[in-house]
Amino acid sequence: MSESDKINSSSSNKKNIIDLKAGEEGVHITARVLETTPPKVIQTRKGPRTISNAVLGDKTGRVNATLWGSKAGTLEEGKVVDIKGAWTTSYRGKVQINIGRSTEVNEVDDKEVPSAEEIPEDQPTAPDTYRNRAFGARKQGFYRQGRGTYRRK
Repeated sequence: MSESDKINSSSSNKKNIIDLKAGEEGVHITARVLETTPPKVIQTRKGPRTISNAVLGDKTGRVNATLWGSKAGTLEEGKVVDIKGAWTTSYRGKVQINIGRSTEVNEVDDKEVPSAEEIPEDQPTAPDTYRNRAFGARKQGFYRQGRGTYRRK
């Protein structure tokens, strides 16, 4: 592998939709927006949140997307977007991509993404044993007990 290949692979790490796994962070994909829903307000444990949903597709398959907060309602059907910094979860056995405040979304003119009619119906699946991390919960390694925290050994 040449030095330029190493630089390109480490800086992009772009994935195909069918290769997405639940529980990933820092996800980078390029996809066509196939469907969108208008923003709506939902109640969460932390209070009201604005979300919208979309279906994204590339040459390998489709994935449902949830757009949170200021990103809700920003995608347009038919456009091709480059998404960096997203995270994945599982819902009803299917992998879902989440787009939030720190996710970078840019419209691109990418001829590699097929038209909506040519995108396969395949969706990435999550194993039955996968459980989503609670939204806003600490990442692995720390447990909360009483008032303090301690590090897992």
